[in-house]
Amino acid sequence: MPELPSIPETITVHLGAPNENAENVTIPFLDYIANVASSEVYPTWPENAIRANMYAQMSFALNRIYTEYYRTRGYDFDITSTTANDQFFVNGRDVFSNIRELAGELIGDYIRRSGNVEPLFAQYCNGTTVTCNGLSQWGTVALAEDGLTPFEILTYYYGDNIELVRDAPFSDGSPSAPAVPLREGFANDDVRTVQIRLNRISSNFPSIPKIAVTDGIFGTDTTAAVKRFQEIFGLTPDGIVGNATWYNIQNVYIGVKRLNDLNSEGITLQEVTQQYPGMLAEGDTGNAVLNLQYFITYVSQFYDTIPAVAIDGSFGPSTTSAVRAVQRTFGLPEDGIVGEVTWNALYRAYRGIVDTIPREYVEGNAIPFGGVPLRIGAESEDVRLLQEYLNLIAASYPEIPTVNPTGYFGPRTEEAVIAFQNLAGLSPTGIVGAVTWSAIADLFNQLSIGSTLQEGQYPGFTVGA
Repeated sequence: MPELPSIPETITVHLGAPNENAENVTIPFLDYIANVASSEVYPTWPENAIRANMYAQMSFALNRIYTEYYRTRGYDFDITSTTANDQFFVNGRDVFSNIRELAGELIGDYIRRSGNVEPLFAQYCNGTTVTCNGLSQWGTVALAEDGLTPFEILTYYYGDNIELVRDAPFSDGSPSAPAVPLREGFANDDVRTVQIRLNRISSNFPSIPKIAVTDGIFGTDTTAAVKRFQEIFGLTPDGIVGNATWYNIQNVYIGVKRLNDLNSEGITLQEVTQQYPGMLAEGDTGNAVLNLQYFITYVSQFYDTIPAVAIDGSFGPSTTSAVRAVQRTFGLPEDGIVGEVTWNALYRAYRGIVDTIPREYVEGNAIPFGGVPLRIGAESEDVRLLQEYLNLIAASYPEIPTVNPTGYFGPRTEEAVIAFQNLAGLSPTGIVGAVTWSAIADLFNQLSIGSTLQEGQYPGFTVGA
C-alpha cells in the first residue's frame, strides 16, 4: 500500500463475485464513482444527502485500493461490482449529470478517523431492505431534509472522531511491492514498512521475534523476523522480502489491524512517515552520502574503472563523477544520481568482495565492513567481532566501556559505539554503518599492530629473567 493515501487515476473492477469467472474493466476513478453513485442513490435526493453518500462511496473504494485488499489475495483487480462484497457498479450505464458534476467536485476527498491516515472503511447500506452499523442511504435523505450538512450526516453515522481529507494528490496506482526484493543490508522506507508491520503482526503471532528498532535498516533481527513469518505462512524461509512475502505480510497486517472494518485499529501518521530520501544526488550531505563514498572507495580498489573519493559526507562533483563511473562499469544509465538500481549494483559489488574474506582476524587486521549496518537487536558474528575490536580500543581509551563479546548488540554495545563515535568525531547514532566500522577497524589495526611483537622482539624486559 502507498505510504500515504492518494487518488488513483484508474480503478479495475471485477464484474462479479471475487471467485467468479467474470470480466475485469479498468476505468477512470472519477467515472467509477459517478457510476456507483448513479446506481445507488437517486439524482432527485437533496444534494447534501447525495454528497454524504458520495463521500462514503469514495472512502470505501479508496480503502480497498489503499490496503490492496484483493491484490494481496492474489486477484488482479481492485474491487468487485457486487453489493455482497463491495459497491453496486453497472458497466456501461449512463450516469446522471448532476451526480457526474458532484463527482468531479468531490473526487479528491475522503473520510478518515482522526489520528489515522487510511481512508475509512465507510460501511453503508440502503437502510430499508438491508440495515448495518454504518450509513443508511435512505436515512441520509431525512437528515438532509432536516437541514444537516454532509459532514453532520457523516458524523451522525460514523461518530464525531472523523474528518474529511480534501484534495488528496493523484497517483498512477502502481503496486506497492518494491521493485527489488528487500534483504539484509538494505536501508529504505520499504524496509521500515516491513519492520512496523512484522512487529504489529508479532503481537498476534508471538513466535515472530520483535525488531528492536524500526529504523529502516535491514539487519539480522529483521531477517529473523521475516524468516519466522515465512515459516508460519508457508513461504520459503529465505529472509528475503520479495513480492509474495511483501503481499502476505500486508495481507496479515490488514487482518490483525482490521483495516477493512468500520472500527479498525487504524494506521497512524508515525507508521508511514518517510525516513530516507528516494535517491542521492549532487548537493546532498550526511551519513547516507558517507556510506556511499565508503562503498565507492572500497570497490575502487578492485575495479580500475572506478575512482576513489574523499569520504567527507558531501556529494560534490567528484562523487558525481565516481557515481557515473560506477554506472558505466555496471552497464547502467550514466546520470550521476544514486537511485535504487545504482545503489544495489554498488552494494552487490561490495558484498561480492567482502564475502570472500573469512569472518576471522586476517593477520591481526580487522575485516572490512560486512555490508549490514549493526545496531541494537542485531545478533551475528560481525557483532562479536565489533565487540572484540571495541574492547581492544577501550584498553587504550578508557572513555569507551568494555563489552562482553556475546555477538548480541545490546545497550552496553550501543553505549560503547556512541562513545567511540564521540571520540572519532562521528555522528553519535549508536549505529555501526560503513563509516563507523571503518573508523573502528582503522584504530583497531593501529593498536593491534603496535602491540604485536615482531620476530626477535621482547616486551621491554628479559624473558625468563
